[in-house]
Amino acid sequence: MLVAIAGVEVIRYDPGSSDLTPEQRTASVLIPPYRGSHRPIRLLPKLPLLQLVQLLTAGTDEWAPHVSAGIEVSNAGDAHAGPVSEWILSAILTQLRQWPSLVRFQDQQVWAHRKFSADTLAENRVLLVGAGNIGRATATKLAAFGAHTTLVGRSARQGVHGTSELTSLIPGHRVVVITTPLTEATLGLVDSKFLARMDDGALLVNASRGQVVETSALLAELQQGRLTAALDVTDPEPLPPEHPLWKASGVIISPHSARTVPGTNSLCYAVATSRVRQFLSKNLETG
Repeated sequence: MLVAIAGVEVIRYDPGSSDLTPEQRTASVLIPPYRGSHRPIRLLPKLPLLQLVQLLTAGTDEWAPHVSAGIEVSNAGDAHAGPVSEWILSAILTQLRQWPSLVRFQDQQVWAHRKFSADTLAENRVLLVGAGNIGRATATKLAAFGAHTTLVGRSARQGVHGTSELTSLIPGHRVVVITTPLTEATLGLVDSKFLARMDDGALLVNASRGQVVETSALLAELQQGRLTAALDVTDPEPLPPEHPLWKASGVIISPHSARTVPGTNSLCYAVATSRVRQFLSKNLETG
């Protein structure tokens, strides 16, 4: 729930509705729900005073194309950084330490000593494509395990490489993690050429959006056994039961649930509350 803010009236609405009451039409801030956050998009033309869309999600790709110029769109990336970076770390360790194989050996009641080959994070290099809240939180966690991280963002800055350097940076990294937002520039970014530049045996981790990775190109690499992957998002999504990605070797898949742990919703509303306060403060200064 949004924390009460002095001077702010909270007007509840039905995100699945196609219409608004006269009172609801006066809103200057719209907060869509986390689940099915795209549902209130249809209400945008009916909010003439709207100045801010405050999302509870980490991404803004569903909303950005529909919001008119002059209306701010803000995400809740701060709230997702902890849970998603934790998922990324767990996915990397699961793959490097060969837990999927170990669980299958356990199901067969096989003592698999010397039957599998594990790797370590220590001293390995990890490329983080996306230097926002989630990417930076992941880099901090990886450092605690002795990994060497390389951050890539939209523009070069202290400690962060620009996207113009990405192609040359891919080789030499044991793990490549995708946390970049979905935009026109990142749609299909991880294509066959990108994957071909990854080292043999490297691990691709996608905690961004499924459309950032070309599924057919990744599937080809997995089927050849050259790369492995850990995916929280896929394209298409949800992944159909008959899709070949389910049975591809060397991949683990979670159902877009990296942020789904206790407390995340409260964190999202805390971020939303903070953003609304900033919005009010800015309006008071300019008003």
